[in-house]
Amino acid sequence: MNTKKFTILHSNDMHGDFLAEASGAEGDLIGGLALLSGYINDVRKKEENVLFVIAGDMLQGSLIDAEYKGLSTIELMNYLAPDVVTIGNHEIDYGLSHLLFLEKIANFPIVNANLYIKKYNKRLMQPHLIIKKAGLHILFTGIITEKIIDSLKMEELVGSFISVEEAAEEVGKICNAYRNDDIDLTVLLTHIGYESDLKLAKLLKPEWGVDMILGGHSHTFLDKPTEINNILIAQAGVGTNQIGRFDITVDDDTNSIVNYEWKLIPINNEIAKPDEKLLAFIASFKENVDRKYNTLITKFTEEATHPEREIETSLGNIFADALASSAECDVMLLGSGSIRLEKLGPLVTLKDFLSCFPFDDTLSKFYINGNKLQNIFAHIMRIENRDGEGECYQINAGVQAIYNDKEKRLELLKVGNEEINKDRIYSICLQDYHLSNCKDFLNITEKELLSEKCSRVISTSVQDVMEEYLRNHQNIKPKLENRLVFK
Repeated sequence: MNTKKFTILHSNDMHGDFLAEASGAEGDLIGGLALLSGYINDVRKKEENVLFVIAGDMLQGSLIDAEYKGLSTIELMNYLAPDVVTIGNHEIDYGLSHLLFLEKIANFPIVNANLYIKKYNKRLMQPHLIIKKAGLHILFTGIITEKIIDSLKMEELVGSFISVEEAAEEVGKICNAYRNDDIDLTVLLTHIGYESDLKLAKLLKPEWGVDMILGGHSHTFLDKPTEINNILIAQAGVGTNQIGRFDITVDDDTNSIVNYEWKLIPINNEIAKPDEKLLAFIASFKENVDRKYNTLITKFTEEATHPEREIETSLGNIFADALASSAECDVMLLGSGSIRLEKLGPLVTLKDFLSCFPFDDTLSKFYINGNKLQNIFAHIMRIENRDGEGECYQINAGVQAIYNDKEKRLELLKVGNEEINKDRIYSICLQDYHLSNCKDFLNITEKELLSEKCSRVISTSVQDVMEEYLRNHQNIKPKLENRLVFK
């Protein structure tokens, strides 16, 4: 048997998690790009054949990233020198043209097989990469599905025609076209969520020879890889506090994995020394951001939290109340994913606020009847939407919704502390991102949202509205009020 051994390190959903954090009574450091780089450098020195790959969402989630519109992140990623990456949904947040600019800045290849310039049916990005390592030919391709690239729905020329089912066919096209190149290993870098990875694996034909799916988007932590259809599926959680590691033995004669070991490696100062040059480079960005944004804007009575996007949170309540008050609407539906920190306060600087709420967007007001509003809540609160991949919401005071999981129905909806009247007209506010995807996210069309009275833009900057509210409302008490109840 002609076998070769090599190591694949994989990360996903880093979300601008650049800085190490103190942990425990002794203040040990965990995570951060400098420690991560130190670990990767160490593995590259000790092991003969090493690949480091990233499965999307390097961007967003930090003020450093937002201030430089991802340019800082790509420069920092150049220090890590990944062998290949694929894009996630947040790589598109600053616009498609900016993504193409960032691609030119990157010193590493970015692969994606299913973003197309629709008019010409041409792929937008490099669809695959073959890496030669230890005498093996390893094929990488990247997949992102239409479910994930909602930001692109505002781009008329570019889009994806790819559902998970069609993604499987797209993978087949790549594998069939390059099978004669004696590919020893085929790896899919996906950013579609763990559950969709499982579905994709079931659809792939054995003849295509796919060996591994390294995924992202759902921030899934695994104890071990899942194996479906002889395909190993893994994901490495979220952030830089850990990295996935495969140590693999491949039979060059049969082009198959004959042995492997996988671990989720914790990144801390016990396992690695920080990359001092990268640490200094990060500090140069941080100093500029701190100087500009380290001013106090408000103080809560205690820390507000946002531990999960699928449930009501005290931080979500504060933000939803702020926007509802400013917009004077009956119902504020604030996307839970807009809130990027698990806790905030009690002292809140402008830097803290922008790190917590980095996505700026337009805020618009619409008028719909109670029946349509009930349908919206029945859709967003259903069990299937609370799987880590759905779009969930925070709501303002005076609104209460009770959903019965067992019976799969909305039991109660109150607005203004009164039970909903199906014929009454209610005002509802949405961020533009959620308006652009209202059919999928809210089960209501844009035409239906515009059917009653004249809608209007409340603000071109949700961030400005919320910042002004916080500056003028000191000592807010974070609280939970059973606004969203799941029975």
